[in-house]
Amino acid sequence: MTVHTPIDKLDPADAKVRGELKELLHPRRGRRLAWIGALVVLVVGAWWLLRDGAPQAAAAPAPVLTVAAPLSREITEWDDYIGRFEASKAVEVRPRVSGAITAIHFTDGQIVRKGQPLFTIDPRPYRAALAEARASAASARSDLALARLELDRAGRLVDVEAVSQSEIDRLRARVNAANAALAGADARIAARALDVEFTTVRAPLGGRISDRQIDAGNLVSAGDAGGTLLTTINAMDPIYFSFQGSEALFLKAKRAAAKQGATVEVRLQDESEYRWKGRLDFTDNGLDPRSGTIRARASFANPGMFLTPGMFGNMRLSTGATVKALLVPAAAVQTDQARKIVYVVGKDGTVAAKPVELGPEVDGLRVIRAGLTPADRVVVNGYQFARPGTKAVTKAGKITAAPTKAAAVSTEPVSAQATFAR
Repeated sequence: MTVHTPIDKLDPADAKVRGELKELLHPRRGRRLAWIGALVVLVVGAWWLLRDGAPQAAAAPAPVLTVAAPLSREITEWDDYIGRFEASKAVEVRPRVSGAITAIHFTDGQIVRKGQPLFTIDPRPYRAALAEARASAASARSDLALARLELDRAGRLVDVEAVSQSEIDRLRARVNAANAALAGADARIAARALDVEFTTVRAPLGGRISDRQIDAGNLVSAGDAGGTLLTTINAMDPIYFSFQGSEALFLKAKRAAAKQGATVEVRLQDESEYRWKGRLDFTDNGLDPRSGTIRARASFANPGMFLTPGMFGNMRLSTGATVKALLVPAAAVQTDQARKIVYVVGKDGTVAAKPVELGPEVDGLRVIRAGLTPADRVVVNGYQFARPGTKAVTKAGKITAAPTKAAAVSTEPVSAQATFAR
């Protein structure tokens, strides 16, 4: 017997889901046509917009450049050197007599004048020697007086033939010997007097003295080479600046007829300007064949003793001649690989790049040694927009020298500590 299982009635919610799924997988014909129509409209609209081709890009406007003729001015050219200051005179103070130091009459590092007492050496032994020399001179003077008296007495007896001629000659020789002995005694007095004078060691020149090398109470010995070194003195007004110049710079100065007395200027390592003015004082008589340089020296007035021997400085030397030069703003000079160029604008407004040979910088302007003419119109503003071969709109400008204060090359040591002021 076959048993049939009854089929339950379909759930309405399930039927709705089945219907939506069927609609999604098999859209109706009307909706399909709507999608096709929208696509056709989109294609037709794109064709309508693009039927005349892509719109032309707008042409870039010509750049506006400020141009000016190069500035023509008389300039003085300087050559750079490096060197150090040194004392115009320097002495080592050594005693000229031996003895014990009894007093010191200066403060370490002070400015001393010529002839100022510096040290005192015990003078008592030398005063005693001077007194002894004076006593010897008195004895010699007495012997001379006696010899002269005997010679005069014998001379009166010659007429009566009471004295022989040989006796007269002997007495005359004795007078001469007494004269010589007196002269020697006087010389010993002068020498002993000098020794007494040398017991006060005085400054042989004016300048700044160093610290003392010996204290009071110590024994010192005299001598040119082996004498005790007491201190040193450097003459600092005027002060010298020694430097080395290359053969090329030496030839340049010689051809420019630079002579002794040429102007030199020096700036110190913490200065930005050449504030110290001097004169060329000495040039050596030959070049060093090993280095190809020549030694030279300049002299500077130093009344305040600020410049100190051993101090480093940058020096520039002028031959005194002036030259006419063309100048442009330093910022207008551009770099094109390995060459320097400036942009110029022709009469037709075309921008061109001109290679130039540069000189030194003067008050923000760069000297152009070659590559420009006074009639060129140099781009001085807007050069970043200049393109060689393109047209440009020009605006007239003017080049002027504007001295600018350079930042000081500060190499001063930074303080390691600080405390609140009280």
